Order: sequence, then C-alpha cells, then structure tokens
Amino acid sequence: MKNIHPTYGPVVFRDTSAGFTFLTRSTLAGDTDAGPGRPRASIQWSDGNTYPVVDVEISSASHPFWTGSARVVDTAGRVEKFRQRYAKHTSDNKGGH
Repeated sequence: MKNIHPTYGPVVFRDTSAGFTFLTRSTLAGDTDAGPGRPRASIQWSDGNTYPVVDVEISSASHPFWTGSARVVDTAGRVEKFRQRYAKHTSDNKGGH
C-alpha cells in the first residue's frame, strides 16, 4: 500500500511584523513532490534544536482582531477613489431607476 500522507513534524513560524515566533507541527516539515516542501531557512530554538522556519506577515500577535488595534491600510487613497467612483454612479442614476 502506498503511503500518501505528507511528513508531519516541528516547524517554527515567525511573524515578521511583530517579531513573534512559535514552534508547532506542520506538513511543511517534509519534502514533497506535490507541495512547497521543507522551508530552506532554519532557526535554532530555545531547546537547542534547529528547526525549519516559515516567515509570515501576520499572526495572532499582529492581527487587529486579536490585538484589538486597528491599522490604517488605505495608503493609496483607495477609499477616496471608491467614493469618487460611487458618487459618479449615483449622480448618473438620479431621477430614474
């Protein structure tokens, strides 16, 4: 019988925006033909062992839902562009349906 299950082992995830790391288990621990495979980077953990590390941009340490702090994401004026576009459509539709 062919073993189709991916390798499951310890991996460190590192939140680059919050400087937060945590050790867990993941299928990213092993090399697979069908998947992304083992991360190339590694990190030495506090237990003295070296584990593969996966960098993520957001985790529970930096996500606004978990931290309770909102971030301003609209750096390109997207909200204002939407309002201008929406105002154009509402002015075109005045007086009729």
